[in-house]
Amino acid sequence: MSNFIEAKDIVKRFSGHTALDGVSVNVPRGKVFGLLGPNGAGKTTLIRIINHITMPDEGSVTFDGHPLRAADVLNIGYLPEERGLYKKMKVGEQAVYLARLKGLSEMDAKRRLQWWFEKFNIMPWWNRKLEELSKGMQQKVQFVITVLHEPQLLIFDEPFSGFDPVNADLLKQEILGLRDKGHTILFSTHNMASVEEICDNIALINHSKVVLQGEVNDVRQRYKENTYRIVIPADKTLPESVEVLSCEEQTGHKVLLVRKPQDESPSAFIIRLAKETDILEFSEQLPSMNDVFIRVVKEDELR
Repeated sequence: MSNFIEAKDIVKRFSGHTALDGVSVNVPRGKVFGLLGPNGAGKTTLIRIINHITMPDEGSVTFDGHPLRAADVLNIGYLPEERGLYKKMKVGEQAVYLARLKGLSEMDAKRRLQWWFEKFNIMPWWNRKLEELSKGMQQKVQFVITVLHEPQLLIFDEPFSGFDPVNADLLKQEILGLRDKGHTILFSTHNMASVEEICDNIALINHSKVVLQGEVNDVRQRYKENTYRIVIPADKTLPESVEVLSCEEQTGHKVLLVRKPQDESPSAFIIRLAKETDILEFSEQLPSMNDVFIRVVKEDELR
């Protein structure tokens, strides 16, 4: 699969501070790519370079097979963490204005906006000032403006910030739908649960460098620790030789998290346990992306 964005050996300095130090990331075409990292790691700086807001001091960015150029901004939709709409301006008026800046005609902009506004149930607010809308409504408006011109690349920086669970799920489904239509999505967040739900690939930046990169499932496999979830009847026990990490008693059964010996295969492990007790469920437990994030950052701090 080809990469839609290739950032190679990016260096960016600000007044003696190195924000990015030789950062290279490859964003696959038609995928959701998670850009992760602690505050101040360099994520926003990289996003601003890809979005042609600022230029790197060293390195290069390839956009859809060619060197990044100013005209590529028309093929980018950017939803920044700091929302930037005009609060005193009417919602519909500024939505049309911003859509026309992205190359849409007034007629096409109004047609597309009506479709999105009705879908998000914000059409009644068309002639109201933005400041009259709730924060969630304002964020819906900015999301619509970001995707309206159907850009090839969509950049979302903390898109779920301030949303209640229902609207966060609505936005998540829209992002996945855009991916399924072929859009490439760069997604920056601190919410690791949403990374597992929507990201195909990730890069983790810490102290201005990429410290981890790959497909989400591969990354979780890479950091697994031979832990398994086992469910047994409430009146049964596991052999004392088994390392039990946790045990939760539920109605009629126990749920245990155990560690498999490194030199024993999963099949041999479950056969050995089945000889001693009744196994109702047996499944490998992969680390969450939150666990991986914390582990990698802590290991990087010790280097």
